[in-house]
Amino acid sequence: MKIVLAGAGTAGHIEPALAVADEWQKEFPKSKFEFVGTTTGLENVLVTGAGYKLSTIPKVTLPRALSPAGLSAPIRFGQALARSLQIVNGADCVIGFGGYVSAPIYFAAAIRRIPFVIHEANAIPGWANKFGAFLGGAMAVGKPVKAGKFRNAEVVGLPLKPAISSALDTAKSDWPAARRSAKAKLGLKSDKPLLLILGGSQGSAAINSIIASSLANLLTDFEVIHSVGGKNQLPLASAGYQPVAYIEDMATAYLAADLIIGRSGAITCAEVNALGKYAIFVPLAIGNGEQARNADFLIEQGRAVLVPQIEFSAQWLIKNMPSVLMKSREFTAGNESDRAAVANIVKLMRRHGRIG
Repeated sequence: MKIVLAGAGTAGHIEPALAVADEWQKEFPKSKFEFVGTTTGLENVLVTGAGYKLSTIPKVTLPRALSPAGLSAPIRFGQALARSLQIVNGADCVIGFGGYVSAPIYFAAAIRRIPFVIHEANAIPGWANKFGAFLGGAMAVGKPVKAGKFRNAEVVGLPLKPAISSALDTAKSDWPAARRSAKAKLGLKSDKPLLLILGGSQGSAAINSIIASSLANLLTDFEVIHSVGGKNQLPLASAGYQPVAYIEDMATAYLAADLIIGRSGAITCAEVNALGKYAIFVPLAIGNGEQARNADFLIEQGRAVLVPQIEFSAQWLIKNMPSVLMKSREFTAGNESDRAAVANIVKLMRRHGRIG
């Protein structure tokens, strides 16, 4: 059995695909998996590092303005489609998670009449997944979508990485003990609360800059672990401040944290929800505005605050951190609402692909 998975560019597209492949393999251990990405994306590290086959296609972006590069987009799409037709040949089911590579993969699956599934993690669907829905793919969403074709999609939840699911299973019997254990594992000995700062899989230069200008003030009340992103310069460590390029053990970092500052990517929101955190979200100010809506369900629960990037500043932190920290202390336990997401997606793939 051959399964093709299209998820590339960012961890938010890749990690759900990996979680689905891992779950599928438990049920069908003899299956062959082929991930699809580009030569430059994070999938070249994450997918190959997980031991799965990665095939690449040309990167196709949707031009937002008339330009020479935009005029060549149809040519690049044609090249990507030709390669995609080769990749999906013989597949029993195809699943895409949005992003650059999904559109030509959906088109190739439709041409070859191979069942394909679309998973939309964001509150506002992207163009590739909208294209897949137009072509007739089975639609799945992490949370209900209020408008457009995806309002009729099956709500399956947001896939959690195996390490996050495992942490949830271990911690739910005694959350305070799990948090103490996580702090000890990270070598934290201070009684100060831990502030975890995340900029997404690529890091955020904008958030990093604000934290740098606020650090002296933050260290008065917090210990800080700061994921700056592999492409950004690593600041110097100091007493109470641990900057890292990338956090490998995110489950432990989440459990140990008392408060989180980060982007509101769909997967980050799901992980904050699962492991019972309170977050200050600074949505990425590009794209189609999906990050500004991804955290709506957490905000409705009183478990997050959204700060537009233009308003996020050292002054905002100085003014608001005491009240936000007090609010964060109301939340000590996690949430299992996304615990079954990966299994739900696998069930949908089996049903749509008529795989027994």
